[in-house]
Amino acid sequence: MLKLSKLTDYATVVLSVIAKDSHRLHDALELAEVTGIALPTVSKILKILTKAGLLSSMRGAKGGYALAREPEKITLAMVIGALEGPIALTECSASHKGCDQASGCRIQGNWHLINQKIAHALESVTLADMILPFKQPAEVSIPLSRLYR
Repeated sequence: MLKLSKLTDYATVVLSVIAKDSHRLHDALELAEVTGIALPTVSKILKILTKAGLLSSMRGAKGGYALAREPEKITLAMVIGALEGPIALTECSASHKGCDQASGCRIQGNWHLINQKIAHALESVTLADMILPFKQPAEVSIPLSRLYR
């Protein structure tokens, strides 16, 4: 199963709160209260995202955290990369050195292509997209006559 860590999930929640009100600084305690995520976890996420260059921090009594760039310029791929490292579905997607079967593998290129498609999909979704209200996709109807041919 492809699954992101809780920390990555929480990071998107924290970033979305900051992005919705991006013209001011946010402190860790406020973010913990608004999101319901434990303060130590929020602090850890803020440190990681700042180190990755997605957030900027200001010290002091009136300090806090802000997005380092516009929400339209922060992709989900960047967030995942900051918390989990490079997007790689298989060992050979990240490095050819990790797989004992690499020399005789005939599907390695296919895994590379699949990995590339998923990375592109994650690069196409921005933080600005994530803070938009969710719209339920339109229901698709298929005439019964098309089911029985």
